[in-house]
Amino acid sequence: MNNTNNTVQAAIFDWAGTTVDFGSVAPIEAFKALFEHEDITVSDADCRAPMGTEKSEHIRQMLAMPKIAQQWETLYQRSPSEKDVQRLYHEFLPLQLETIQEFSQVIPGCLDTMAYLKDKKIKIGSNTGYNEEMYALVAKTAEQQGFTTQSNVCATQVSKGRPYPYMAQAVMEELGILDAATCIKVDDTETGLEEGRHAGMWTVGVSISGNALGLRQAQWEALNQEEQSNLRQGAEEKLAKVNPHYIIDSVAELPNVIERINARLMRGERP
Repeated sequence: MNNTNNTVQAAIFDWAGTTVDFGSVAPIEAFKALFEHEDITVSDADCRAPMGTEKSEHIRQMLAMPKIAQQWETLYQRSPSEKDVQRLYHEFLPLQLETIQEFSQVIPGCLDTMAYLKDKKIKIGSNTGYNEEMYALVAKTAEQQGFTTQSNVCATQVSKGRPYPYMAQAVMEELGILDAATCIKVDDTETGLEEGRHAGMWTVGVSISGNALGLRQAQWEALNQEEQSNLRQGAEEKLAKVNPHYIIDSVAELPNVIERINARLMRGERP
């Protein structure tokens, strides 16, 4: 077991919007299709609000939104029930698998960051709101592009998903890390950053490539500098609500943050 306490020992990453799928598009497209099949109108913002949570919980939170609940009651003459949540979840699964196949491109700079981590002997873990079947598909697609992790835990493998710390702690256990203060949680969602905070880890929010901004790479690159600056500020403000230790544009900028965290650890600072 590695108990070095003055340098970063592990980095734990989210998947969609953090390491793959610029803009975190796959989950959004699946949720939109799911509710479209129910003749319920949902916006991208509705779909993005619970992002990072386990997917049945995501559906549960969407059904609790007043404008969605109202449409449901108009259609069915009753409030949505837990039975409805489970039915929708089972209908969601094939939709999500379909969109994962379409949107699992590794985010630019991710492979270089992984090479840096390996060079520094920093262990690479991951966790996700996806279930095991979804994870297996995204991991297979990522591996074909050269991206792998040494450990992964799905929300369905713990008693409570984000913002509870159990997934991050399970990854830490699998990697054999003694001190949470030597771990970094990298995530593009507020609930994923809260998970890292609750686990006692350093937290790094990803603003541009993920859910906080919610644009595909081509859409982002088509914007002028002023538009990008304004949208970056808005995305950073969303993430800042949960007080991450650092906010970066994308995982490509993580090596610089690790150097800064190492300096703080050497001074005896903790998350």
